[in-house]
Amino acid sequence: MLPCRINTNSDGAEQLCTEHLYRSLTHFCADGSSLVLLCIGTDRSTGDSLGPLVGSKIKDQLPPQVTVYGTLDQPIHAVNLEATINEIKERFARPFIIAIDACLGRTESIGYISIKPGPLRPGTGVNKNLPEVGQMHIIGVVNVGGFMEYLVLQNTRLSLVMRMAEVISAGLIKSCQKFYRPAERSTAEPLPSLPLRPE
Repeated sequence: MLPCRINTNSDGAEQLCTEHLYRSLTHFCADGSSLVLLCIGTDRSTGDSLGPLVGSKIKDQLPPQVTVYGTLDQPIHAVNLEATINEIKERFARPFIIAIDACLGRTESIGYISIKPGPLRPGTGVNKNLPEVGQMHIIGVVNVGGFMEYLVLQNTRLSLVMRMAEVISAGLIKSCQKFYRPAERSTAEPLPSLPLRPE
């Protein structure tokens, strides 16, 4: 499965995100595995809040087979990431983890998200040595990298991060519902209306 790069400001961004995530789930997520969405970041930094924003948006809208870690209320960040990974390994026999995080990049890449197979290496943009995690990952370029990374993250536009979170959240919700509820799709036609019986 090839990586996918999406401009979140383009028409059809949510649909493209949904389609690629669904294809990725059908390709990588084996029967019997537990899907875990690990949303990394902190609400203390605008640029680094992408993961927790996604987690808060999706946590109550997913099928019961999906578990979400990382929200605005309970963020997963550098301090508790390793402990969270260990908890997931203890809780689930066969977890399939999709890690979601913000990153810094080139100016022309700001506003793009990438969906890639393989583990996420969080903290590389701010020179932190954190454990890699995930069988898949989604990253969003929220600002330019290369200098004063912490200050850059603090001065990232919230509107940009919110838009990226909306695209990722919609893609995750729709693809997970389609992946885990195939029977509902085939029986989703409206029921015929029945005449009311007089009392």
